[in-house]
Amino acid sequence: MKIAVIQFEPIFNQKDKNLSKIHSYINNIDAQLLIFPELCLTGYYFLNREEVNEVAETSNSDFIMELQSLSSRINKGIVLGFPEKDYKKQYNSCCVILPDENKSRIYRKTHLFYKERFCFDPGDSGFFVIDYPEWDVNIGPMICYDWRFPESARTLALKGADLIVCPSNLVTNVWQSALSTRALENNVYIAVSNRIGSETRNGETLLFNGDSTIYDYKGNVLVKAGPDDEKVIKVDIEPKKTRLKSFNEFNDIFKDRRPDMYKIK
Repeated sequence: MKIAVIQFEPIFNQKDKNLSKIHSYINNIDAQLLIFPELCLTGYYFLNREEVNEVAETSNSDFIMELQSLSSRINKGIVLGFPEKDYKKQYNSCCVILPDENKSRIYRKTHLFYKERFCFDPGDSGFFVIDYPEWDVNIGPMICYDWRFPESARTLALKGADLIVCPSNLVTNVWQSALSTRALENNVYIAVSNRIGSETRNGETLLFNGDSTIYDYKGNVLVKAGPDDEKVIKVDIEPKKTRLKSFNEFNDIFKDRRPDMYKIK
């Protein structure tokens, strides 16, 4: 199957303009699964919960319903970051919209980065994997800072993920080697969709560093964007090849695990 990662610069608090650009990408990219950045509907640098609440979407909002209708009509999957509200809770979320609406789900970011804690609640969706038989692929979402915790990718891999999708707004310079390792240690593809540009709020500027990348299941870079260019990167993947976890006749990276010895709490 062909997957595409879209790297662009969302405009803060300009939902209509961002959504127009998102729709244009969806309609014009030749790929089965399209992965957009974290919070690309609204921009990233919120200062407080009130700002989030003004622009957040519910799980059954017109925004989600329209994406679902589009996905089903053109037979493309869409992974896209947006602020979500659910009663008094607010989440940094991404929707995984698939042509079969019964398979579509929303993931809520587990690990909050920097000042996100003042704007969002910690995600409660847990890590999950969507089995999509039509494309013979198992898709596991995580968001940005989740990469920092090896348990995130390992949990998705143990649940059967062939492909981990990671919408991001990355501002550090240490993530690339780590995500290559996440792909290698779990024998999965990883697609990181990072944004570009900057946002300045209250005198502080966040600079997003692009370099969106798709890694193969050996940790190799299959295709990569630049640090500051608006770009679509695409590649064909073979999900079945991730499912054999052995690398010689004696060793299997999952069967050789000894959870009783790890003492993880």
